[in-house]
Amino acid sequence: MKKLLGASTIVALSTIALTACGGSDDSQGSTGSPTKLVVSTWGFSEDFFREEVYAPFEKEHNVEIVLDIGNNAERLNKIRQGTADIDVVYLSDFYAQQAINDDLFEKIDRSNIPNLEEIYDIAKAPLGKDYGPAYTIGQFGIAYNADEIDGEISSWADLWNSNLANNLTIPGITTTTGPMFLDAASKVAGEESFNEDAAFAKLEELSPNIVKEYDKTSDFVNMFTQGEIAAGPFMEMYFNDLKEAIPAAKFVAPSEGGYAVMNTVNIVKDSKNKELAEEFINFQLSHDIQETTAKAKIDSPVNTTVDLTDEEAEGITYGQDVIDGLNQLDMAEVNENSAGWIERWNQEIAK
Repeated sequence: MKKLLGASTIVALSTIALTACGGSDDSQGSTGSPTKLVVSTWGFSEDFFREEVYAPFEKEHNVEIVLDIGNNAERLNKIRQGTADIDVVYLSDFYAQQAINDDLFEKIDRSNIPNLEEIYDIAKAPLGKDYGPAYTIGQFGIAYNADEIDGEISSWADLWNSNLANNLTIPGITTTTGPMFLDAASKVAGEESFNEDAAFAKLEELSPNIVKEYDKTSDFVNMFTQGEIAAGPFMEMYFNDLKEAIPAAKFVAPSEGGYAVMNTVNIVKDSKNKELAEEFINFQLSHDIQETTAKAKIDSPVNTTVDLTDEEAEGITYGQDVIDGLNQLDMAEVNENSAGWIERWNQEIAK
């Protein structure tokens, strides 16, 4: 789900001649032209990824990376419709599970991705061992403006306090984090395991506090910086955007536990560059790339060999203890129930 969340198509060419690395283009080699690898992604931090991630891979593997840019839903629909020739796709786990249900991904060969051994267990196979890993894990918690709120917020339950009347936004049910907040509402209702009726009843109680729902993180940021809201469920990976605009902004890992937001990387069905795509995934999981993106506060690292100072770790989801404390939804179950939740949400909750 990421950062925050346009961008132009990037074509970065490598002129360094290296040996072939598993692409299907027979011309690739010490004197051959580069193999084209099409990567579908969000397009955030474009210049950073071009310089720090794509260019080094192109140079090392004699590859031309071409990007297909858009949000999760747009890019997944392109794959469904076959309107783009994509090799590698970045998607949140919620949308990646839909692609798996539609048989849109190749099964990966884990022996070609040795860096899997260095990442958090939760990230190795979030949607099953046949499919790609999470290359970053963010935390879904709460952000609030300390200058605009009486007292502190420390739990999901605090969002129901009357001092937040007409000061709150929540994610829509069709977003990646919508089902997570639905689960949080069930916890606030006192349920140990998810209870749909209890969750929806609790969300109805929250109605006086809600200004409106948000579908994009950028909408939350805009409402927050313009003073339309003072708090709401939010992803930690985007917190620096709030902090830059509102220095009094705080991020909270709720006492009931935040939620793991996993962005995955997978290989699209019938890719002609499967082994090269696996090389790319392995590169994405490497210590150096994970460390570089973490220190730039672009992505939270999943590689456990990355060692960050407290300052470097501020504003990102980092450390085994933090990861172990996150709630994780079963995305197969979420997608199975999604249509019913959407219908009920639109009838009972939507603003």
